[in-house]
Order: sequence, then structure tokens, then C-alpha cells
Amino acid sequence: FKSNKHIYGQLIDDNTQKTLLSSSTNDKDLAKDLTSTSTKVEQSKVVGYSLAKKIKSKKIDKIIYDRNGYRYHGRVKALAEAIREKGINF
Repeated sequence: FKSNKHIYGQLIDDNTQKTLLSSSTNDKDLAKDLTSTSTKVEQSKVVGYSLAKKIKSKKIDKIIYDRNGYRYHGRVKALAEAIREKGINF
């Protein structure tokens, strides 16, 4: 999900209908990293790197990316590419 100020990413298990992992610009552990960014696209990359790190820690290597109807450009694209850079396949 993305709003005018924030972006949120979640890893959801569709079989059990539960959220496994999440990351967003509201996370307190990312506050230090987000202060050094100047644009929302850069913030999306930081969130993507954080989510990819959490996915790797759960030993998951392949996911399905659902952009929830948002066009694949800008912040949505930056989030996806940041996850791909860390070795998670779509």
C-alpha cells in the first residue's frame, strides 16, 4: 500500500491468511536510514531493502509481487527493484 507520505510492504501467506513480515516508512528501526533520503522513491528503496532482509532471514527465496492495482512505476517500482537486488525472485 502507498499513501501520499508513506509506503508499506507486507509478505502474506495466502494459504493461512496471515501476515508473515512487514516493513514501512513508519518503522522505528528505519527512521535513521530514512532521514538520509531526500525523495519518496529513495525511501521506497530503503523499505524494499529492509523487507528483503527480513525475507532472507526467513529463508524465503521466491515471492509473488502484488502491486494492488498501482501502476508499476515510481515508488512501487523502486520497492520491487530493491527487493530483487537483494536476491529475492518474483
